[in-house]
Amino acid sequence: MRVLNIASTGMMAQQLNVEVISNNIANINTTAYKRGRAEFQDLMYQSERRQGAQSTDSGTIVPTGIEIGLGVRPASVNRINTTGNLTSTGNELDVAIEGRGYFNVRMPGGDTAYTRAGGFKLSPEGTIVTADGYPIMPEVTVPQGTREIVINRSGEVQAYVDGQTKPRTLGQLVMSVFVNESGLEAMGDNLFRATPASGEAQDGAGGQAGFGTIRQKYLESSNVNVVQEITDLISAQRAYEMNAKVVEAGDQMASTLSNMR
Repeated sequence: MRVLNIASTGMMAQQLNVEVISNNIANINTTAYKRGRAEFQDLMYQSERRQGAQSTDSGTIVPTGIEIGLGVRPASVNRINTTGNLTSTGNELDVAIEGRGYFNVRMPGGDTAYTRAGGFKLSPEGTIVTADGYPIMPEVTVPQGTREIVINRSGEVQAYVDGQTKPRTLGQLVMSVFVNESGLEAMGDNLFRATPASGEAQDGAGGQAGFGTIRQKYLESSNVNVVQEITDLISAQRAYEMNAKVVEAGDQMASTLSNMR
């Protein structure tokens, strides 16, 4: 009987669905987190009577045929890249991207990672870094005696230094965009890595065509909708239960056959 194997694929699919939903809910307060959505495909089919085949010597065509599906399988976990709500923090090193774009981060091995989590800090040398101490590229160093840091909509960083009346330009926050943002590889720690699926990074400044703008003293919230996640969780749970019922029905049918004399 194929029913047991078919229903088991449905149970495993819904288990993955629940795992994706639980990760979304767990990251509801993660800065700039993008919710995932599990997507599925039907498995291959066994053809017991092919449609379009001739059923008689006179050329009669079989109109529909018989195809038996073998279940379901995960196709992808798609990342939904809509912008989360912007939350005011009052911290001058907190920056959010309103629209498309990722900040560039230099990893310890020298390669580049990308992030939208703009809760930046200062290193002991005054360099603007992520919460894990990775410097933002290109590096921007804040001099001693700085009393105020200003980051405008395009990402230009300026500092008001003690003893100077005019602001000093320190550098520019560069952003990158990708043709397929969902193709980025999640590394954890709010970081992503470019892949052949994402395409090459295209660099630019805030406000340029195809790039978002930068908002200082704001952070981007997670784009997880709690009501939607709970609704999806209930639906996945019911689908899992229905597949379990199919397993029970298949077991009862197999038991009936084994008890026939």
